[in-house]
Amino acid sequence: MAERVSQWRSAGEQVILTNGCFDLLHVGHVRYLRAAKQLGGKLVVAVNSDASTRTLKGEGRPRVPEGERAEILAALADVDAVTIFDSPDVTGLIRLLRPDVHAKGTDYTAESVPERDVVIACGGRVAIVGDPKDHSTTDLLKNDLLKNDLLKKDLLKKDLERNELLGRREWPKS
Repeated sequence: MAERVSQWRSAGEQVILTNGCFDLLHVGHVRYLRAAKQLGGKLVVAVNSDASTRTLKGEGRPRVPEGERAEILAALADVDAVTIFDSPDVTGLIRLLRPDVHAKGTDYTAESVPERDVVIACGGRVAIVGDPKDHSTTDLLKNDLLKNDLLKKDLLKKDLERNELLGRREWPKS
């Protein structure tokens, strides 16, 4: 990755770095990446490894393996390169690539970005991009679980009603 970034710089390109778990890609991710690309230059997306995603998001995550998440992101028109990192943050990658811009989503402010000081020390700047944080994989998963629970309760209720109509007072255990 460092060699590719060096080639881009030699060609006069600006380098923008974004990072995240990108588990279950959704419209918020797409808008974030598009806004980062619109800063001008080559967009590098750093994807949290499976291990670092699990540390950040908890057991049961990620839902999609790191290689597949990286492949999906690499297929997006706004993305120029993807790399997977295993550390809790991207400071090591920032030191290696020295991006001109480190783009973060609107769940941060320029002052609250954890890697801010490293970005500035490496000669870059922090940019907050994307739409308001109205989308998240965590919320999608919670809503999905809630819908599944409601569906199960609804099906159970309908089954109980059907059995009562048939005059059953006992039901076999499943």
